Amino acid sequence: MNSSSPPVVSVCIAHFNGIELIDACLASVRRQDCDFEVEIIVHDDASTDGSAVHIRTKYPDVCLIESAENVGFCIANNRMAAAASGEFMLLLNNDAELLPDALRLLHREARGLQRPAILSLPQFDLDTDALIDRGCLLDPFFNPVPNLDAARADVAMVIGACLWIPKSLWDELGGFPDWFGSIGEDLHLCCQARLAGYPVRVLPVSGFRHRYGASFGGGKVRDEGLITTRKRRAFSERNKTRAMIMCQPAPLLAVQFPVHIVVILIEGVLLSAFKRDFTLWRDIYASLPRELWRDYARLRSARASVQSRRRIGLRAWLRAFSWVPWKLRMLIRYGLPVVK
Repeated sequence: MNSSSPPVVSVCIAHFNGIELIDACLASVRRQDCDFEVEIIVHDDASTDGSAVHIRTKYPDVCLIESAENVGFCIANNRMAAAASGEFMLLLNNDAELLPDALRLLHREARGLQRPAILSLPQFDLDTDALIDRGCLLDPFFNPVPNLDAARADVAMVIGACLWIPKSLWDELGGFPDWFGSIGEDLHLCCQARLAGYPVRVLPVSGFRHRYGASFGGGKVRDEGLITTRKRRAFSERNKTRAMIMCQPAPLLAVQFPVHIVVILIEGVLLSAFKRDFTLWRDIYASLPRELWRDYARLRSARASVQSRRRIGLRAWLRAFSWVPWKLRMLIRYGLPVVK
């Protein structure tokens, strides 16, 4: 890498209270086998574990944005995007580590496509090296369905833990909605891109290793059972519903949305009853209709903006969907989730 050259890619790392993670993440970026300049930006989201001092002292070449208050993943990435000077950006979680050829192969793919695209890499579990996904499809309720098919490059979404995007496309799509907070922002961005006719693709080779589920304490299978948390599930149900409202084409939304709401509320009642814990209903499900109503004007305006950029037909849009509900598959395979 030639430090006198302008950066080709800005690696943007959202960081909060992960002082034990950030060294490995940054080391994986620094050891990239590429012949272009890489800019590293870290947004410290008001960490309380000394992270900011650690990064500022140990990594003086890193552009460190120190937030005075905790603002969440969306605002953190929007701030880094505003500061980025690379032609491309790679959003990277602080609990993720790139394989050494990752940036070179992503850049080669981006150049070869000759049009803007969102790209990612195969995702591997950091602890076991097991393949987690090659991007995701979506089920009818906008739940991500892991793609494990190496022959399939085009997907519905890639996760924000490792998301490559031209800065021009990020600006065109408006980045992440500040009001999402965390979880589902990657789903929304990828759906917007696909609607506007831009590919969302995963490379068949290289990859990144990710301590999957660490950020919100759950969301993965352990000891043959699914573990999640109230916070993760509440954010997920809220934000995937927001993404559905904004991105689903009107003929589908008219049928799908009422079914979606009924299914979620029934799920909440049944899960609370089987677990004999009705605080699950209160903490995860009860507030969803109220929050959607509160956001009505904002969602309506955002939907109009997103749909105005739609450039693909229903058939192309539906190619990235899998029609068996993902939660049903997981229920049959693992039983009820452990909700902490």
